[in-house]
Amino acid sequence: MKPLSNPYHRRWLGWCVLVSGFFLVSLHRSSTAVLSEQLMRSFETTGTSLGLLHSSFFYLYAAFQIPAGLLTDRYGVRAIATAGTAAMSLGALAFGLAPTYALAFLGRLLVGLGASVLFVAALRFCANWFRPDEFGTMTGVTFSVGILGGLAATTPLAIAASSVGWRGSMLGLGAFGIAVAVGIGLFSHDSPSDAGLPPIDDVPDRPDVTSAAALKRYVSDAIREPETWLLGVMLFFMTGIGITIFGLWGIPYLVQTHDISVTEASVYLLVGNIGGMIGPTLFGWLSDRSGNRTGLIVLSTVVFGLTWGVFAAFGTIPLLLVGAIFLFSRILRGGIPLAFTVIKERHPEEASGTVIGLINTMGWIGAAVFPVVLGAALDAYWTGETVNGARVYTESGYRVAFAIAAAAGLLSAACAVVLSLRTRDERSLESDADVERSTG
Repeated sequence: MKPLSNPYHRRWLGWCVLVSGFFLVSLHRSSTAVLSEQLMRSFETTGTSLGLLHSSFFYLYAAFQIPAGLLTDRYGVRAIATAGTAAMSLGALAFGLAPTYALAFLGRLLVGLGASVLFVAALRFCANWFRPDEFGTMTGVTFSVGILGGLAATTPLAIAASSVGWRGSMLGLGAFGIAVAVGIGLFSHDSPSDAGLPPIDDVPDRPDVTSAAALKRYVSDAIREPETWLLGVMLFFMTGIGITIFGLWGIPYLVQTHDISVTEASVYLLVGNIGGMIGPTLFGWLSDRSGNRTGLIVLSTVVFGLTWGVFAAFGTIPLLLVGAIFLFSRILRGGIPLAFTVIKERHPEEASGTVIGLINTMGWIGAAVFPVVLGAALDAYWTGETVNGARVYTESGYRVAFAIAAAAGLLSAACAVVLSLRTRDERSLESDADVERSTG
């Protein structure tokens, strides 16, 4: 059997091309951390304005998470992911060519719009091509590829930007994205049957697309569930703070409090992103083997809050310790993507894209809110000094920003604990019902 006609081989080809697009999503959304000083000089921005430019990616990205799920379930992975990758890449080209702040803002909006569909599409692809007991692992691996994109947005992007400038870097990413869009259209079919291949053992047979009436019912059911809101609020804080620090203010913090270069500072975020690649795959594998999803989520949320509490309490800490905290805390925060596995398992398979998009919306609303919140907190502690056109903030300002992050972590942990208690009670009731049926 030729590789392209073997469904077990073909699913990996389709997945690899599709997550190449998701890799670019993560690279684009995190790119402003490394490019922050160049962007501030190019467009003469304040910290708040830079926060707005960074968060502009998330405005349409967040708004389109529910439509992304609905569209993916309604029209299929391949069509929606191809269109989204193409739009994201055109936005990157526009951003790289933008002569003014306003046009750069619009270009980054388009990047966010196109990027909005790719995570949901990737997980729907996994639901259609992989067994249910593989889904947690595939969610973690997919998330890890996204972290790899964030890793590429650290030292590699810093080196590229120093060589060809931030505009040249964006133009190169846009061109690569167009090639990825073509690959998705050719290889990322919605299911084995859509690719003209035999079915894969133990993968549930489900329709490639779902009716509009069914989707409306699924959305209504999900919205009425308290668990949906617990997961969504948790992701609001976790995603919002994580993306803001690792995607925007982490590098300026290290540069300004430790007096190191942007390239050197990016190495510490790179180390953190290595941990971010290991954690989701490890936790996904553990959850598939143990069946314990919510307990691992609780662990990750607690570690998240404690991490930023250390920076809030001590401000400037030794760089070696910064690297160690970034690495190990991000490994231990690998349970967060299990939120998508939990919500998927609570609803019919054909609604997977829709319900994943629903809670993902709340996460990316946080990513749109917190860059501005933390930027405003830092502006309140601006020294009035600039270096090469970039504002200089005080250690006190950064400690206030990290205190906000730590508080957000505590709130996300509270949501995770309540979720774990509720799902434990559900499992107890199901177990009691099984015993009654066996003895009845």
